[in-house]
Amino acid sequence: MANDIHLEFIVPAKPELVMQLLTDEKLLRKWSGGEAIVEKKEGGKFEMFDGWVEGTVLKASDNELAYTWKTTGWAEDVKPSTVHYKLQKDKEGTKVTLDHTDLPDEEEMKEHKDGWDDQFFGLMEEYIYSMKL
Repeated sequence: MANDIHLEFIVPAKPELVMQLLTDEKLLRKWSGGEAIVEKKEGGKFEMFDGWVEGTVLKASDNELAYTWKTTGWAEDVKPSTVHYKLQKDKEGTKVTLDHTDLPDEEEMKEHKDGWDDQFFGLMEEYIYSMKL
C-alpha cells in the first residue's frame, strides 16, 4: 500500500495570496515561523522550517506548485516524497487540494497528515486572520 495523503483545505484568501504564502520567502517565514527558501522555478531549491525539510521544485504556476520533500529525520537512503498543491477559487477563498505522495512509511504518513493540518495550513490561516485585523 502506498503511503500517500490526499487532503483538501479551504483557505480564507484569494488564490493569488495563497500562492504568495506558499512561494514568497518573506511571507513564508512570517507565517511558518522558520527560515525558508523557495526558488519558484522548475529545478529550484525548496527549504522550510529552518532546514527541517528540503527539496526541489518540480512545478510552479499560478495555481499549481509541486516539489520534492525530505525531512532531516529520514534516513539518508530514503527517497524524497512529493508534495503537490492545486489552488481553485472558492466562495470562501481558495480550495487547496494537497497530495503528498511516496512517504517512507505509515507512521510518517500519519504524522504528516496531522502536520499539514496543524503546523502548515493552521499556521497559514492564523497568519491570514492576523493580516485582516
